[in-house]
Amino acid sequence: MYEDQLKIPKERVAVLVGKKGSTKKEIESKTKTKIEISKDGDVLISCEDTLKIYVTKSIIKAIGRGFNPEFALKLLDEDYCFEIIEIRDFSGKSKNKTLRLKGRAIGQQGKSRKTIEDLTDTNISVYGKTVSILGKISNVGLARKALESLLRGSRHGNVYKWLEKQKKLQR
Repeated sequence: MYEDQLKIPKERVAVLVGKKGSTKKEIESKTKTKIEISKDGDVLISCEDTLKIYVTKSIIKAIGRGFNPEFALKLLDEDYCFEIIEIRDFSGKSKNKTLRLKGRAIGQQGKSRKTIEDLTDTNISVYGKTVSILGKISNVGLARKALESLLRGSRHGNVYKWLEKQKKLQR
C-alpha cells in the first residue's frame, strides 16, 4: 500500500469533501484510492498503484487551487494536465506588486483570464499567490506562456495576438 500526503487551504476542504462527502466519494471511486481529509487541510491518499496516487494528488491540488471539482476531474483523462504559476516568482516579496500582477492575470471583470481561457481552451484559476491552468497538455503550454508574458509586463493586446497566431499555426 502506497501513501502520499498534501495540504490544501482550509477554505477549500469543504469543496473537496462535497455535500455529504459526495465529491470525496466520487474521486475515490473514479481513481480507486482511499482519501482521508483533516479539517486543517491535510490530505492522505492511499492506494496500491502509485500512478493512481499521482493522478488523485493532481485532482486534489487543482481543487485546492480554486478549481471546481467537475473541472478537476478532467485530469482523469491522460491528455489533460495541471500547472501552477507562482506569482511571487514575478513579483518578489512585494505585496503590492503581487496584487497588481494578480490583477493583470485576471483583467477587468475577469476579461483577461476569460480571453486566455477561450483562446487556449483551458480553465484558469487565480487563487492566493498562484495562477493555475488546467487543460489539454498542448494548450496548457500556450496558456502558461501567455500568462507568464502578462506577469512579466507584456501588453494584453500583444499577448492575445500571439495566442491567436499560435492557434492558427496549430491547425
